[in-house]
Amino acid sequence: MNNKQKREFGDFQTPIELARKVCSLLSQRGFRPATILEPSCGEGSFLQACLEHFTGVQSLVGIDINEEHVQAARTVAAAFAPTAASIKVMQADFFHLNWPSVLESMPQPILVIGNPPWITNAELGSLKSSNLPDKSNYHDYRGIDAITGKGNFDISEWLLNRAIEWIDGGEAVLAMLCKTSVARKALHYAWKRGQHIQSSDMYAVDALTYFGASVPACLLVVCSSASVRSYDCSVHDSIEEYGAEAAVFGLRERRLVASIPSFERWKHLEGEERYKWRSGIKHDCAKVMEFSKEKESYRNGFGELVDLEDTYLFPLLKSSDIANSHNPRPSRWMLVTQQVIGENTDQIRRLAPQTWKYLQQHADLLSRRASSVYHNRPKFSVFGVGDYSFAPWKVAISGFYKNLAFSVVGPHAGKPAVLDDTCYFLVCRTEDEAGFLARLVNSEIATDFFSAFIFWDHKRPITLDILRRLDLLRLAQELNVEEAMCKFLELYPKKSDQPMLFSQNVGVL
Repeated sequence: MNNKQKREFGDFQTPIELARKVCSLLSQRGFRPATILEPSCGEGSFLQACLEHFTGVQSLVGIDINEEHVQAARTVAAAFAPTAASIKVMQADFFHLNWPSVLESMPQPILVIGNPPWITNAELGSLKSSNLPDKSNYHDYRGIDAITGKGNFDISEWLLNRAIEWIDGGEAVLAMLCKTSVARKALHYAWKRGQHIQSSDMYAVDALTYFGASVPACLLVVCSSASVRSYDCSVHDSIEEYGAEAAVFGLRERRLVASIPSFERWKHLEGEERYKWRSGIKHDCAKVMEFSKEKESYRNGFGELVDLEDTYLFPLLKSSDIANSHNPRPSRWMLVTQQVIGENTDQIRRLAPQTWKYLQQHADLLSRRASSVYHNRPKFSVFGVGDYSFAPWKVAISGFYKNLAFSVVGPHAGKPAVLDDTCYFLVCRTEDEAGFLARLVNSEIATDFFSAFIFWDHKRPITLDILRRLDLLRLAQELNVEEAMCKFLELYPKKSDQPMLFSQNVGVL
């Protein structure tokens, strides 16, 4: 199999020693399957390990799209299966197989086991692969979430969702190796749909050792039930630590909760969004739009030294700046071509001719930005920009770093500092207001509240959705500073007034 094919089929063959550890764990848990089903069996490591560990297997079914893998798996199954067992290893596309008909005649209890493809539908699309599930936005993302990528999903997630549906209400266990984030998404999907899950566990797996992949991974074990519905999942540090104390996450009030104790302790702090959390500016072309300053000139990401008017240039703070300093100071500058989304950029030609010339020189790169947020927009557009972007004071946090610390951001070189799209912030009028809000959100109570919802192994663990859950007035009441909070809120007599317009501070129009 060549490299493109390995990528296309997410081909990470399971080492036999890992397959044996998985089966040993299931055996210690007391599970004794009559049927073994592996929907993406590869070369048969799991089939072999299952047959080594479980006696009394009546039926074994392995499926793979690769004929070479199927031949290898058939040889393995024939060598280890008891003579009385029904063996069926076949080539098929699991996306389009009639799974209910495959499972309906299988004797229970059933073990659905395996290591489904570690690749996303977007990656498959980029490879022009036909090995794709039917197109569907099964998470029902709408608007900007669907446009900016939340609709992308791992192929293993699609298979896990289907497999949990197959075993719903039956006497069955699902045991799958997958990314940790995929396991959580699959459980969240099943819990929201009210499927009959008696118990679920995640056991950490060292993906770098076994697959050469630097990604948090686990063995997901889901036990089906005819009647019980559990909305908790135990998280274990190792696949070899059966019976050890485990952390627990789960579904509460239709939301995924990372720490159930923290959620139960502080859920009363959820409420109205008194201040609106915002995202930084998105441009997707750092080499063109970001600069270091050298005397009176600016050097871009290509190493070009250019002379630009300061009209559209603003001091920039990135995620690393925010995360690594309590008092971040801008070291770079961003070219911000608009004050609001959709604003006509032709005015740059008149107001800043050198800037216009520079943009024209790099127009090809800017026009080739892949994100659909730039489609049908004025040329050289940015995204996530508004009058709030130019507030003189902000309270900011990085979305990428595993650091729940908020920083006060003030003006720099006579201009408001802007943030990139990996950061989130609150808009403030004054330094006093920013300092007060920073103390609130950096409090131990706020940290514990946010921690109830944060999964730190996510690529972007801190999100707008999480930040917006905290009612700052309720937090102020909890901290006995309600009076001070109300004085700041009085600056915004109407909800629509926050955030206020800051255009007069920008110096563009």
